[in-house]
Amino acid sequence: MITVRAPATSANLGSGFDVFGVALDRPADVIRVERAERTTIEITGVGSQYIPTDPEKNTVGAVVDELDAPAHIEIDKGVRPASGLGSSAASAAAAAVALNELYDRGLSREELVPIAAEGEAVVSGVAHADNVAPSILGGFTIATADGVHAVDADIPVVACLPEIAVSTRDAREVVPETASMEQLVETVGNAATLTAGMYRSDPELVGRGMADPLVTPARAELITGYEGVSQAAREAGALGVTVSGAGPSLLAVCHEHHRRDVAAAMLDAFADAGVDARAYQTRVSRGARLL
Repeated sequence: MITVRAPATSANLGSGFDVFGVALDRPADVIRVERAERTTIEITGVGSQYIPTDPEKNTVGAVVDELDAPAHIEIDKGVRPASGLGSSAASAAAAAVALNELYDRGLSREELVPIAAEGEAVVSGVAHADNVAPSILGGFTIATADGVHAVDADIPVVACLPEIAVSTRDAREVVPETASMEQLVETVGNAATLTAGMYRSDPELVGRGMADPLVTPARAELITGYEGVSQAAREAGALGVTVSGAGPSLLAVCHEHHRRDVAAAMLDAFADAGVDARAYQTRVSRGARLL
């Protein structure tokens, strides 16, 4: 039996829509795989009742097909589905790493990224790599048509998950179809600033570079209490706040000594808006690992 832990992720980071991603130290999915003649899936953990066990409808089934690696697969969900924290990507990433090891396929971590992305296509219809890349490679990743670039980074963050639902389809539909030249220039500048911050593990630069005039304001409208939570986080020491992936989670970058205060402020602000929430005091960290 091979066991792999794959971390939650946050995609976009404000200015890097469909391109940027980071691995988070927590929460995470844990997958166990054993060789079998046909693939079967068992799921436990948070939100497991909503996840299909049919291999044709589960992200790991596509990974099995890509690697030609039938197995009995046990998934222990630590990343809630529909959280904006890369739940389906964590399972796909863990499966890719585990099955590659189980069947001794000899593929590199970089070669496993597009395979895990095929698992993402099962739930989203498109093989995006912005979540699976950091879940496999760790750190900060830049996914483009030319491939994936990754860099180690150590940035304290708070991921705050409210008990509300935002569908990926709705989050996609509100993305603006056009942008002004001023907005494009601002976004490029912010994305460059964020990238420099990740290479330096500088939370000040990362927080400044998360600002986004295009996608985030549109998606924020789908999240009850967003403005109040964002403001409360900044007043508590957050250097930047944005929607994590498609939402509803919010991601706040801060210094280590402000992390607890930021988490508490975000929870209180969601409570003021009548929304229960959970906060993860975490950081940008490493990717999937064998246990």
